[in-house]
Amino acid sequence: MSDLPRIGLLGIMQPLYDDMLPGITERQYAYAQEVASSLEGVAEVTAAPPVRGREDAEATVRRFEDEGLDGVLVVMLTYGPSLRVARLFQHMRLPVCLANIQPEPRITDRWGMAEMTYNQGIHGAQDTANAMVRAGLPFDVVTEDRGSPAFRERVGRWARAARAATALTALKVGVFGYPMNGMGDARVDESELLRHLGPEVVHIAQGELHRTMAALTEGEVAELLEAERGRFEIDERLSKEELDDHARLQLGIERVLERHGCAAYSTHFDALGEDGRFARLPMAAASSLMARGYGFAGEGDVPAAALVYAGHRLTGLGHFTEMYAMDFPRDAILMSHMGEGNWKIARDDEPVRLIKRPLAIGGLDDPPTLLFRIQPGPATLASLVTLGGGRFRLVVAEGEVLDEPPMPSLEMPYGMFRPDSGVRGCMDGWLAAGGTHHITMTPGRTAADWESFCTASGVEYRPV
Repeated sequence: MSDLPRIGLLGIMQPLYDDMLPGITERQYAYAQEVASSLEGVAEVTAAPPVRGREDAEATVRRFEDEGLDGVLVVMLTYGPSLRVARLFQHMRLPVCLANIQPEPRITDRWGMAEMTYNQGIHGAQDTANAMVRAGLPFDVVTEDRGSPAFRERVGRWARAARAATALTALKVGVFGYPMNGMGDARVDESELLRHLGPEVVHIAQGELHRTMAALTEGEVAELLEAERGRFEIDERLSKEELDDHARLQLGIERVLERHGCAAYSTHFDALGEDGRFARLPMAAASSLMARGYGFAGEGDVPAAALVYAGHRLTGLGHFTEMYAMDFPRDAILMSHMGEGNWKIARDDEPVRLIKRPLAIGGLDDPPTLLFRIQPGPATLASLVTLGGGRFRLVVAEGEVLDEPPMPSLEMPYGMFRPDSGVRGCMDGWLAAGGTHHITMTPGRTAADWESFCTASGVEYRPV
């Protein structure tokens, strides 16, 4: 998995100026390569040779797709008539950003026709953007001085969003058992999800997990537990049987996911409890697999699991949680879930603890659970809403995780989130927009990143 998004630069011009300015194609190609190099560190950008007609434009983008790139950055190298790319945009499969830039940031009194031609991308951008709009293509626009830090920042944000949106088109979400009965906001038409966002649902028999757990060697189990002893504070009350079973659940789930090509998954406590072959729920497994980059959601919630995975690809870290209760004096919301949470979002001044923890839900034995508090500081909540008819909405709230005293009786990952819009404003907007109760949290103020993701994936964006 590349650390940086992989982007193709589509530089557009036309042969009209070759006789007037010999060498212009080579000159503008060098400019495109300079733009690509300037983005080093925020994206791996490949500048294709300038496209000057319909055939080479379509061939270039097909090559970007075949190479598995995450998105296409369109740069007008000169004016280029848009009908040469109109059909291309009608069938574009990768996210697109139109960089409205030019070689020189300043017009001087030394400019003549040559300089005008080299720097005339603005009206090519207008013609090209019009073609994108007519094609119904969602796209981002960045108008900046190409040498400015703002250009790198804005293109970098779009590139991460393109990576997340493109990753969803190839994502497989494994569901062990069945979704929780009666939980309506987690339900989605699987074919609708596949057609419009890309994730494919893979239903996995729980017997496969049980057999995979049984086939693990003692050495594999011991190796995982040794690594966890170096990473977590282990509750001395946990027995060898509990620790071994926890390790087998984690290793078994990951092996099954690898076998099916799934990068996200969901389990439901009733399904595991009713199966009869499992001693306990895989609480700590979910936390550690999220920390390893898997998407996760509880209760068979496929859209939420996919969104946690998108959070990893967009910002580097996605955390599964939900709103438990409101605290009006603090103007904040208690965020937690039954025991699953990405431990990479934990406070850096406290150890993450693997605890012995009673839990009646599921009717099984006590599940070892990773207990931590969320790192204080800026954070963002996001919820993927299924609207039907192939329409999806992302509800997003920015705010702050408060630095609060611990809650000693709460034995699951938690934190107190204060929305920027306040509890009343945030919740009024969240509920009016249909925001779900399973939520992805990302550290930092990432609403702009999520907005770019929505543009790249064709999802409605709704900040609250």
